[in-house]
Amino acid sequence: MLAVIDVLSARIKALREEDAERGDISITTVIIWVAVIAAAVGIAGAIIAVVAKYQSKLNSQGPK
Repeated sequence: MLAVIDVLSARIKALREEDAERGDISITTVIIWVAVIAAAVGIAGAIIAVVAKYQSKLNSQGPK
């Protein structure tokens, strides 16, 4: 009976350790995705700012 309890407690401990590792991976993945999305928004903002800055020049130099 003690052997069964030892085996079950070892298995439960192993499962808890696996869950902790999954949580770390999930948090890391979320941080990476937030950084990627922030970079994409920053690049899009820069492109919009440049286009807005030169919009009048682009419109005035069209075919006449």
